[in-house]
Amino acid sequence: MLETLRKRVRNEQSAPDHPAMRAPENPWAKAFRRMLKNRGAALGLYVILFFALIGALADIVAPYDPIKPNFTALRQPPSAQHLFGTDKQGRDILSRIIHGARISMAVGFLSQGLTIFIGTVVGAIAGYYGGKVDTILMRITDSLYAFPTMLLLIIFMAAFGRGFINLLIAMSIAAWVGPARLVRSQVLQLKSQAFVEASHALGAPARHIILRHMLPNLIGSLMIFLSFGVPAAIMAEAGLSFLGIGLVPPTPSWGVMLNDGFAVLRALPHVVFFPSLVIIITMLAFMYLGDGLRDAFDPRSS
Repeated sequence: MLETLRKRVRNEQSAPDHPAMRAPENPWAKAFRRMLKNRGAALGLYVILFFALIGALADIVAPYDPIKPNFTALRQPPSAQHLFGTDKQGRDILSRIIHGARISMAVGFLSQGLTIFIGTVVGAIAGYYGGKVDTILMRITDSLYAFPTMLLLIIFMAAFGRGFINLLIAMSIAAWVGPARLVRSQVLQLKSQAFVEASHALGAPARHIILRHMLPNLIGSLMIFLSFGVPAAIMAEAGLSFLGIGLVPPTPSWGVMLNDGFAVLRALPHVVFFPSLVIIITMLAFMYLGDGLRDAFDPRSS
């Protein structure tokens, strides 16, 4: 009887679908599935992918040239020929919104990518080495943190001029303090973990410990920061372009479109309405995605 039970247990354990024989589940895949269960986050992800796709294929998808004026179709309301109408120069608003998706997504992701890179480097060095290095870097961080972000952007753009590259640099300089403080606080916590102390005791260099042991544990938090930072960057670009110190017209940016349409808002409300609607939808999509990522990477979530 006992021998029969042993054989049964061995047969079950040797089965390929037995839990003991399965490979451990990838935590990233588990977090991604948990995020997709959140309807708001899933919808936000699909909306973001949609705008990114039409932005990448703007030259193919857009029905008209977004920059060339068309004096035979000036100030037309929405119609079958121009679904979102035309502006004061006869340019198709839908085509400009499609091309504006490319500009806005590029500004959002590139500026935040550079922001996270700078903030991660500064925060990791400050948190790992501590002492005078931490004090100096954090005092610089606190000094920049005291300035309002929009004021810093306006000063930089007014000093160095308008343009895509200057806009990316200005946003990175104005926003890197956030991820720097976040990374520093988490590095301080990770320093006391056993796996970090073991690597340090084995003589591993600081760069190896930070890149191989600490950084993988920071990616989740940085992804959440990215999901909330990109819409802030898109809104900042729209605000600067609306004020006339962002991207240079006739660049088909959503903010430039708002600036162009503000002068004719009462006569042609659709010129401002559709770009504003797209910006609102994009903001909501990123916010819902950020909430979903935060819940997915929360270790207390089931």
